[in-house]
This record gives sequence, C-alpha cells and structure tokens, in this order.
Amino acid sequence: MKKRIAIFASGSGSNAQKIMEYFKYSNLAEVSLVLSNNPDAYVLQRADNFEIPSHVFDRKTFYESDEVVDILKRLEIDLVVLAGFLWLVPANLLKAFPNKIINIHPALLPKFGGKGMYGDRVHKAVLEAAEEEHGITIHFVNENFDEGEVIQQAKFKVDADDTLETIKFKGQQLEHQYFPKVIENLLKKYN
Repeated sequence: MKKRIAIFASGSGSNAQKIMEYFKYSNLAEVSLVLSNNPDAYVLQRADNFEIPSHVFDRKTFYESDEVVDILKRLEIDLVVLAGFLWLVPANLLKAFPNKIINIHPALLPKFGGKGMYGDRVHKAVLEAAEEEHGITIHFVNENFDEGEVIQQAKFKVDADDTLETIKFKGQQLEHQYFPKVIENLLKKYN
C-alpha cells in the first residue's frame, strides 16, 4: 500500500506543487490531502489541478480542537509535510505524529529562523547581514519554530550582485530539488 502524505501550506504552494508532481506516478507514496489555514491560498487551486482533496481550517479549529488530527488519522497519513505553512504546530498534532512532521525553511538554520522569519523576511535579513552563503533546511517539527532536528541542508554562495529576487530564486531551486527526495527517503524508512 502506498504511503500517504498530507501537505500543509499557507500561500502559493510552489513546493507543494513540486511534491505533488514528484509523487504523481510514484509506487511508494501519494499526496492524499492538502490543508491550509488560508481559504484564498493558491495551493488549494494547485491541489485541485492534481485532483487532490483539500481542507481549510481556522485558528480556533486548529488550536482548540482535534478536528485536523482526526482527519489526518482517518486518512491514515504517514507523513505530514509543512511547505510554507506559517503557524506553530499544536501539541495534539505533534503527539499524534511523533517524528512524522517535517518542514522546509528558506535559510541555513539555526541562522535566520524563529517566529516571524519566513519568506522574503528571511532573504532580506540574509542580505542585510552580508552573508556569504545562504540555503535551505529541511527539519523535523517540534513545539518551537524552526528548532527541530535537521534532516538535510543545502547551500549556495551569495554573490556580491545578488538581490532579494536572485537569492530567493536560488533558494527555491534548492527547495524544489531536495524536498521531494528527502520526503521519499524518509518514507522508505517507515514500515
């Protein structure tokens, strides 16, 4: 039986799209559900394009009920993937899926991580700090933003003439290259 992946995303969902593409014809796994805290997130359209069901929830439902956990359990989800999901994962979800929730962060953690550090904010901070290298981190999720055990990092050189757009592009290339493969390797380890 195929492993089942649930993707959480809050926005456009370019990583979610790459994951859906990667596993579309896989014998190992499938994306079974896309969840979002944003009813207007473009990731929902991407899920629809792949004929993958989606579910939208609000803050109260996420933090004060077991509705989301119950849906994931009912679908027998093997791995929860955060792909541009901006809320802290609540304890009930962490407990229900121990070491089965991963996230991608657009920086080399522990640098440029934590609450409020996402998207362009991260890249601006990297440029302001005149960092010589930048990259991505794929990590397990725990009760704190961006502090879970690192699974894999990938980096690139920041060139003197790099702008916000160019480092964002370089980072996204690494995200799209590594994230689906890391997911696949993790799923191969699960019985």
